[in-house]
Amino acid sequence: MEYSHDDEELVNQPIGYWTWAANKTLTAYVRGRLAAIGITQPQWWVLHQVLHSETGATRDEVISAQQGNLDVGAGLAPDIDLLVERKLLVLDTGRLQITDEGRALHQRAAETQRTSRTQVHTGIPDEEYLITLKVLQRMMRNAGGDVSAG
Repeated sequence: MEYSHDDEELVNQPIGYWTWAANKTLTAYVRGRLAAIGITQPQWWVLHQVLHSETGATRDEVISAQQGNLDVGAGLAPDIDLLVERKLLVLDTGRLQITDEGRALHQRAAETQRTSRTQVHTGIPDEEYLITLKVLQRMMRNAGGDVSAG
């Protein structure tokens, strides 16, 4: 693989830039793949959470649980409304429940996510991926960040 700089120059590159650039690139990739099947990434998070809650979830529970996902937080309300409007979710006694159509789209989105992960991880052994995440978490901790979420 060809890299942006030789090793001597690369080691002096700012991690903030490269983590931002990676986040921007990978988020656009995943969101583009999900858009191709008719769902946004935040809508996927909502469907996934509601599907995996035994009794459904309230709007507030969904929003609260997703606070850490790319800072969407309360911005999920319109996505929840759209999922209800599209009949992918229904509101039953104050709790969101996934419909059969919602389950089918969730299944397609889950497969899209698996395929995306496989593509993005091509040529990257699990050991290297694990090292990358551990290094990033150490850097976050060194900068006073919280690595417990995620």
